[in-house]
Amino acid sequence: MDKIRETVSKYREYAIAMRRHFHMHPEVGGEEIETQQKIMQELAALGLSPRKAAGTGVIADLKGKLPGKTVALRADIDALPLQDEIDKPYRSQNAGKCLACGHDGHVAMLLAMAGVFVDLQADLQGSVRFLFQPSEERFPGGAEAMIADGAMDGVDFVLGTHLWQPLPAGTLGISYGRLMAAPDEFTITVQGKGGHGSMPQDTVCALTAGAEIVCMLNTIVGRAVDPLESAVVSLGMFRAGEVFNITPDIAVIKGTIRSFDPKIRARVWERFDAVCSGVCQATEATCTVEKIFGYPPVINDPDVAAVVAESGRETTDPSMVKEIPACMGAEDFSYYQQKAPGMFLFLGIGNSEKGAAFPHHHPKFDMDESVLITGVEVMARAALKLQAR
Repeated sequence: MDKIRETVSKYREYAIAMRRHFHMHPEVGGEEIETQQKIMQELAALGLSPRKAAGTGVIADLKGKLPGKTVALRADIDALPLQDEIDKPYRSQNAGKCLACGHDGHVAMLLAMAGVFVDLQADLQGSVRFLFQPSEERFPGGAEAMIADGAMDGVDFVLGTHLWQPLPAGTLGISYGRLMAAPDEFTITVQGKGGHGSMPQDTVCALTAGAEIVCMLNTIVGRAVDPLESAVVSLGMFRAGEVFNITPDIAVIKGTIRSFDPKIRARVWERFDAVCSGVCQATEATCTVEKIFGYPPVINDPDVAAVVAESGRETTDPSMVKEIPACMGAEDFSYYQQKAPGMFLFLGIGNSEKGAAFPHHHPKFDMDESVLITGVEVMARAALKLQAR
């Protein structure tokens, strides 16, 4: 057994215990007070000097005995406003709050990594920065606030892991480029002129105009986007009218636009504006559009991804290290990648035999905890390799 594996193996039960502790005590974004306190206590017990950041986040540094690069390791710490329905001893004790996102495992792995690097400090080339980030689930996210508080100052590389239920337990999902999309939101409010349903000539039907907008928005990706590129326009809500014989004067449409390429993103929004204005002009309605531009896309650095993949093959069966396609989900880890070359790893936790058969954000979400130590070892090896570059 090599020294890294021997050191990591000491933290197997610790990682599971920490994951269960945080699962039992979830706190939503911006309210992670007890979570922050527990993280700081654990880091202080290791001899580190953690500091508060981004309100309810934590940053801690560990400097090795030898010169080298600085690698940041990031975990998100917030829960969802969701009732936990798992029938396990570590079920959430906070009503209406649940870590059905895997963040409890992220925190547990990063605390275990802190222990590993403390044990290896005498042989450490360079420094490690541990980032415990709040509010990933709540837009605009906590990454920018962490960065404003110095999270990426002096950092040469940044690594993160996302526990991923769609992948079988222990699978390391590697992307050498695009991984997660930029998530934009919109609300369209169509203003018409209401009136009696029997006298359409005296009205401007917001419902009809809204329906035309919905239909036309669904043509954008198919007609205005290169078929070899990726984009999504999805409508999530359309509300207009309440009574059968009254022409509604207001319609509200909500949805999301997802993309990877800035030019594609701009092109979709250009067509979006043209559809809204064009339909309203044709139907004599008017509309206002509220746009919320989300996180940048998560684009992995191919060289850093190669280091993580190599570390994965040293940690587990090489057949478990697999290149995966991008998805249209989103993550504010992308802000860290704008400051330093980085890689976001998907670690599979799906295992129906252990109850890990429900998707993220489901009230019965759970994970195969045995893979936590795999994530610790992969990232520890990757960080050590990057420090020595």
